[in-house]
Amino acid sequence: MNKVRFFWWMTITGYSGLLILLLSWFAWLSPPEVLPRSLVILIMTVPLLFPLRGLLYGRPYTFAWTSFLALFYFIHGVSEAYSDPEVRLLALLEILFSVLLYTGAMLFARYRGRELKANKGN
Repeated sequence: MNKVRFFWWMTITGYSGLLILLLSWFAWLSPPEVLPRSLVILIMTVPLLFPLRGLLYGRPYTFAWTSFLALFYFIHGVSEAYSDPEVRLLALLEILFSVLLYTGAMLFARYRGRELKANKGN
């Protein structure tokens, strides 16, 4: 398996894990007490839906800006893990999936961009 394919799978694993985790976290496992459940689910999951098409089609530009989106979820996971011991395990999973998404997306964009540049020169 080449690097580009490996990092694509890493990104998709982090992305789908994060999406499934957030949906299950805020819908069933630990629903929010202050805000309506549907509002929190919309705020947390809709931004993840924007890059879906570009990720599935392997567009390097989409992977590059998706890595910045992953930082939002990393920050959320760290703050939840620090502040709320009841959801610490869920927050650690969010950190894991966001790191997978960030690392995979950045490295995919780098290696796929180099691959496309090399093919353009031929």
